[in-house]
Parts: sequence; C-alpha cells; structure tokens
Amino acid sequence: MLIPSTNTTVEIEYTRLLPPSLQAHYARLGKAGNTPFSPSRDADLVYQSKMLGNAKVEVIALTQTSASMFEDGYDAKAKRHMADGAGVPAVTSAEAIGEAVRALGARRIALISPYSEAVINRTKLYYETRYGLEVVATDAFGATDSYAIGALTADNATDAFKRVDGPKVEVVVLPGGNFPTMKFIAKWEQQLGKPVITTNQVVIWAVMAAMGVRDTVTGLGRLLEELPAKRNS
Repeated sequence: MLIPSTNTTVEIEYTRLLPPSLQAHYARLGKAGNTPFSPSRDADLVYQSKMLGNAKVEVIALTQTSASMFEDGYDAKAKRHMADGAGVPAVTSAEAIGEAVRALGARRIALISPYSEAVINRTKLYYETRYGLEVVATDAFGATDSYAIGALTADNATDAFKRVDGPKVEVVVLPGGNFPTMKFIAKWEQQLGKPVITTNQVVIWAVMAAMGVRDTVTGLGRLLEELPAKRNS
C-alpha cells in the first residue's frame, strides 16, 4: 500500500479490520506540488514501489484518490512506476472506484467527500468522462488538507446522506483515503438500502481481484461480501 505521508487512517483500518488472510505492507509518499491534494512525487512512487517489491508483495496499490484528478493520465503513469518498481500488478484507488461501481451493475452515483468543492467537481468530471457514470448529487465537507480529513467522523457522512440520497442514486461513493469509514459501511448500507463504496474498502476489493482471491470479507460492505467481478465495459 502506497499512501501519502500525511495519511493516518489506512494503516489503522487495515490492521484492525482486515481478516488474517490479508497482510498489508506500507510505504509513504511525499507530494510533488504545494497544494494539499497534489499528486505524489514520481521519484517516491518509483523508489517506494521497489522497496515493497523487495518484501515480495503480490500486488501494489496507490491509496490517493485525489491525485488522479489533477493530472491527465496520472493513473497510467503511476501504475507504470509502481509495477516496474515492484514487479507486480498495480492498482490506483481512483480507478478502483469507477471499476467497482460498474462491477455492481450501477451507473448513477452520489459523491460524498471530505474534499473541497473544487476537488469534488474534478472528481465528478473524472468519473463521468472516464467511466460513463452519472453523478446525480454531490456533497463536500470542505476539508483543506489531509489532517482535517482524518479528524472527520461518521456523523459527517450520515448528515450528508440526508442531503444527497434519493431514488436516482444507485451507489453512494465516499472518496478520501484518510477519512475513517470502513467500520461504518455495513451500517450505512443498511440505512440507505444501497451499496456504499469508500476509498480504503475499494482498494481491498481491487487488490483481491488482482490476486484472484475469492474469499469474501464480512462486515465491510456489499462490495467485499459479494466480490463482484470487474466488467470490461
């Protein structure tokens, strides 16, 4: 798992919530730009991927969804650096979200995010143009950096559900790797009656797909309980 150096959530969620059959290893990345949501440095992607490759990982994942919104072709470039460095398949959280929505047979989504309005607007454009999704509603918490995201609680999401959910929404998407969400997903899905996808959850789904693992994970939402296969179109 490659995570921004400011992320304090991924390791906690994976260590506490993943089954013993899945073992995560981590490396941290510095930012290439001077904004809170800038992509990570290419040199860090290359070096840290090589270091994780030395640990004989089976797949490598970038859990930094917003990075993919600020540079055209970033997913392909990042995956190339990661796969070349580690010598294993690579996935990004941004692509995993789009693939998961389609794997669930859905197209219309609500985006609820800690991001600012500017970032969530970029996120909306990304999923509409790259995956053909229809973003029917958005809600942004206006977090200015990763530290603010890490301080958010489940109540922020629960309040947002009331503002954006409706009959047109097929899947609720909560991007943001530093937003603690995984232990609440099952409860949210029960309340909403529809799937909920979050960054850290969807990365596990994508990693399991890359490894060919079909052992379902309970308690972390429909995506991991059903493990729907990726669709080619």
